[in-house]
Amino acid sequence: MRGIVREIRPAEDSVVVEHEDVPGYMPSMTMPFNIRDAAVFSQIHPGEAISFELVTTADHSWIRGIGEIDGSKRNLPKPKSAAAPTAGVRLHEGDAVLALQLINHENRQIDNSNFAGGDLVLTFIFTRCPVPDFCPRISSLFSELEKTITSDPTLKSRMRLLSIFIDPEHDTPAVLRDYAENCCPADPGWSCSSSPAATASCRTRTRSRTRHRSPPGS
Repeated sequence: MRGIVREIRPAEDSVVVEHEDVPGYMPSMTMPFNIRDAAVFSQIHPGEAISFELVTTADHSWIRGIGEIDGSKRNLPKPKSAAAPTAGVRLHEGDAVLALQLINHENRQIDNSNFAGGDLVLTFIFTRCPVPDFCPRISSLFSELEKTITSDPTLKSRMRLLSIFIDPEHDTPAVLRDYAENCCPADPGWSCSSSPAATASCRTRTRSRTRHRSPPGS
């Protein structure tokens, strides 16, 4: 793989890299990669073009074989023109969840009313995220949570899970349906959903996690 170093994080044993598209594996993006050799942090610098090998296991990933390359040899996509994002809004526990307008894996429109009267646990992922430390781990944790919920009648009556996919151009309802069949088959309490407008709004306006409990009878 090749990319541009954007940030060095020795305290977190990681480096943030804007990497090229890896056809058939994962699209170009800027993301942190784990480093196992501490000597690397003194050998690379922000702005440098590098090549590296990504190693993955069932649960973890890291990069190795890092070397500086000619910056002209990396092939990063040109930035897309877009309107400047609105100012971020930091949410706190007790704040109302932003208005959601989504299309779920059954190609049905859903919004906040579908989750009223109970507790909603949500996360943001995308299907072309194969690195085990990220989206796969989140979905695995959701799967474990789903088992706990379905085994408890009280939780099952109140709690809902929502995975919002932030790559709507690729993650169509058909793609989400296949994904849902693998992670949450026939479970009406877990929705996999996507929407260009909603995800863009959530990504630019939401800056922290929050828990929202709807008032009884709402």
